[in-house]
Amino acid sequence: MSHGCDQSYTAAVRANVDEPGLRLAELVAALSLGIDLGFGQPMEHVLRQSLIALRLAEGIGVEERQRATVYYTALLVNVGCHTDAHEQARWFGDDIALKADKYRLGLHGVRAALATMRRLGAGRPPLDRFRTVVDFALSGHREMDGMIAQHARMAQALAEELGLSGEVVEAVGNSYEQWDGRGWPGERGGEAVPIASRLAQLAEFLEVAHRTGGIAAALELAAQHCGSQFDPALVGLLRADPSRILGGLEGLGSWQAVIDAEPSLAVVLGDDEADRAIAAVADFVDLKSPYTLGHSRAVSELVAAAAAAFGLPACDVRQLRRAGLVHDLGRLGVSNAIWDKKESLGVGERERVQLHPYLTERMLRQSTTLAPLGEIAVAHHERMDGSGYPRGLSGSAISLQARLLGAADMYQAKCEPRPHRPPLSADAAAAALKAEVRAGRLDSDAVEAVLAAAGHRVLRRTEGPAGLTSREVEVLRLLARGSSNNDIAERLTISPKTAGNHVQHIYEKIGATNRAAASLFAVRHGLLPEQVGELSR
Repeated sequence: MSHGCDQSYTAAVRANVDEPGLRLAELVAALSLGIDLGFGQPMEHVLRQSLIALRLAEGIGVEERQRATVYYTALLVNVGCHTDAHEQARWFGDDIALKADKYRLGLHGVRAALATMRRLGAGRPPLDRFRTVVDFALSGHREMDGMIAQHARMAQALAEELGLSGEVVEAVGNSYEQWDGRGWPGERGGEAVPIASRLAQLAEFLEVAHRTGGIAAALELAAQHCGSQFDPALVGLLRADPSRILGGLEGLGSWQAVIDAEPSLAVVLGDDEADRAIAAVADFVDLKSPYTLGHSRAVSELVAAAAAAFGLPACDVRQLRRAGLVHDLGRLGVSNAIWDKKESLGVGERERVQLHPYLTERMLRQSTTLAPLGEIAVAHHERMDGSGYPRGLSGSAISLQARLLGAADMYQAKCEPRPHRPPLSADAAAAALKAEVRAGRLDSDAVEAVLAAAGHRVLRRTEGPAGLTSREVEVLRLLARGSSNNDIAERLTISPKTAGNHVQHIYEKIGATNRAAASLFAVRHGLLPEQVGELSR
């Protein structure tokens, strides 16, 4: 464990960087690997599509500033698509399989519509599936309306949070518009769609077609949607010299190629900027399930406090704070049909869950700055007796940082609701950790440090932001956790109509239009998780 650290990092934008620092491109590229998994694609799909977009951009002679816009748009194009995975899984079963369909069936047409309808209630017993179909016909379809446009708005929110340019924010927000005007939200068409949006969309579909069927399949796809989904001029550029656009992708080291291809000067984040950027990504990933809203930020704060109390040096405390933020990035690679399941998980489902720490490490390991965080995060579910996952490490093979992170994660998770149980009180969570120590699964010193830190923490504020009343805060929390108006009414002993009015007023006050956006507001303003510990009595 390190006992000294370089505190001299400063925010910089420069082409040649000698001292270490987190490049914004590395963070966004790492996130893209999880987005790949969320679409049922192999890792580095988004990286390759970014290279294709840049090659196309070079072919039409875009200037350097526009190249930077193309670069980040291509990396972020689908970054908002997991934010309503809870709703996708509720209606269609496996949200990842649902999203993968678009590359096989396209975004429009009878085949795509029929395939979506066939997925209604997938994976459920016949009677439950019938009820799901009826519920969807009565009200669920309204929940799905505008979902793709909402994905673009959520991606815009992250782009803004990361401090990207207005051009990137605009392009990401129009990344589902189509040349014929039949995209989402359907407000632009033709050359009114930003060129970066047009390049990113064509590159995304070309990458899948080329990877699965070679240049011939890519050309066929482009021809099929030329003038409808895709810009005819860009398709013409591809047809003129397909090898120039698609050649050599198979043997290319995509990660380093994409990092090296960052246009203009490399954006290197100072320590505080990196902390904020990593936290923004963590909050965004936690939106995948209403049961994990704000979880990573809360774990980060708790493990950092425990590390400081343990006497670790400031650089190690900062490293653990960041590891707490990224420890669950791999959740993107597991379907919400598993994460949000109320019943016991099957063997295969448990195996998928137990892969998520490995996926986190896999997302982070190619970045020299992020890799040490992945080394800690991958072991946060390991247990002292060897009963943990993903590698079954035991005893001294588990680092002190990982032991602290594992204890903090378990404590925080116990204090939050899960699909199969309500949240535990702080005392009950502490008792559960002590039981794990007695059973030989958690390290006693790590648990003591975490519980000491939690014992001095206080409840977050319950009212105030955007003028929300105390009751509206209660409603917002339930809404973010996936409760319907009827559920909210039952929990708060009010009528469904009153609950609906509260939801409408909340949306108006915070500028949201659906649960995902409201959830992000709640997390960013400290309203979720509801409880992160109580003062010891």
